Amino acid sequence: MEHNPALEAHEHTEHAEHAAHAGDPFISRVAITVAVLAVLTATAGSLETMEGEGALGATSEAVLQQDRATDTWNEFQADSIKKHVYGIAARGASGADGEYFRKQAKEYGDTQDKLREKALDNEKGRDRLLALSAKHEERHRWLTGAATLFEIGIAMSTVAIITRRRWLWATAGAFGVVGVALLGTAYLT
Repeated sequence: MEHNPALEAHEHTEHAEHAAHAGDPFISRVAITVAVLAVLTATAGSLETMEGEGALGATSEAVLQQDRATDTWNEFQADSIKKHVYGIAARGASGADGEYFRKQAKEYGDTQDKLREKALDNEKGRDRLLALSAKHEERHRWLTGAATLFEIGIAMSTVAIITRRRWLWATAGAFGVVGVALLGTAYLT
């Protein structure tokens, strides 16, 4: 079964509302905590999914940039060989043939300069995309931690409702606070 944070948040909110109607102020406070943690879980889960997709997309684009760079470097090498062959031919020829071979060698040399620049630009693009992917992946890790802490807080709140233990509720709140800190850290680092 697929993990759907939004659906789970809705279910937890419904359970919290049901518990709130029991009339006990403690139960009502814990139910509100569950509802808040459920919304935070859904938020962290959605952001986590978006960051994971961002990391994957940037990595895929980086691979394409690397392929372009590789193709360009291959073309650069082929032109280098042609330039050298025409250079050797120019040294052994005279007249119109020698001039033609020198012209061809120069053209391949000029083309190489453009190809080098193009390949280096592709490599810069690749590096930029890999850095972006790493940033998305880092955020994804922080958000995974936040969502996990929120879910633990929900579970502890549920146990607090059943057992009427305030320390469990307080601990659930602490998990929620640390989860909020992780959520914030994901976008502040």
